[in-house]
Amino acid sequence: MKHLLALLAVCLVLLSCSKDQEGRIPEVPVNFRAPLNDPRLARLNSGGGVVVITGHGVAGLIIYRRPDNAYVAFDRCSSVNPEQNCAVTPDDPGMTATDPCSGAKFSLYDGTPVKAPAKRPLKQYQVIVTNFEISVIN
Repeated sequence: MKHLLALLAVCLVLLSCSKDQEGRIPEVPVNFRAPLNDPRLARLNSGGGVVVITGHGVAGLIIYRRPDNAYVAFDRCSSVNPEQNCAVTPDDPGMTATDPCSGAKFSLYDGTPVKAPAKRPLKQYQVIVTNFEISVIN
């Protein structure tokens, strides 16, 4: 009976170590705050604007102001082979971002993949906008 329980426990452990973790961006604390009049954020003055912020997240942040004027923020670390820390770059016009390592493309509207080999979306962070400040947190 002991051997059967031990075998069952080993099987459960092995099954829980699936490839589901593949393509996941590591969890890191993110706490970016800046006044809305910060010169780094000037491109966010209208819908469709996008800015890149370095030094936060895994590979930096992309903050995008959607055409409906809602703000979204993503980690620049591509979900294609995230262990490479390949930073996606916003395309011109700023509706998508491209992973220069794999050629994958992601929508900046919601982070979803729009071109293979990407299968998972970009890691999204919470955006809080007040009258004077924008915050990107997790």
